[in-house]
Amino acid sequence: MTLIVCGLADVEPLIAARRPSHLITLLDPATMIETPAGVAPERHLKLGVNDIVEPMEQMIVPDETVVGRILAFGRTWDGGDPMLIHCWAGISRSTATAFILACERSPEVSERAIALALRQAAPHASPNRRIVALADDLMGREGRMIDAVEAMGDYDYAAACPFDFPARHP
Repeated sequence: MTLIVCGLADVEPLIAARRPSHLITLLDPATMIETPAGVAPERHLKLGVNDIVEPMEQMIVPDETVVGRILAFGRTWDGGDPMLIHCWAGISRSTATAFILACERSPEVSERAIALALRQAAPHASPNRRIVALADDLMGREGRMIDAVEAMGDYDYAAACPFDFPARHP
């Protein structure tokens, strides 16, 4: 059960090399991509949202509907082949998505342990706090997901590169 997280530039090479069965795209609507070759259109979730945490004029802030769609789409994935998750840089929206999917698939594991595993896998990860907060609320985690992401500490933007992250944690 592998989640592959990356930025837009790495999507097509990773699809060719790793053959994921599912794809989640989180981009602003102006840069939304078509479904790449190698992924069935019904297995591509396209979410037109900006990487913001508060409403801003002419931008789309992630909301409960976006997070609900991520969780519902994640439940359609059997984990046999990888799922690829990407945003523009592979730092914020995509890492938040990987974190919430891992939390949902690993309810018996502490959110903090999952967040620290994310930090270890990706020094550049800076999960979008709004996406995490909305998921925390929808999943009834009582602030534990938010606290866990805060506990990750600072991130290293220069280290941004594709990474694998387990969808299920022991």
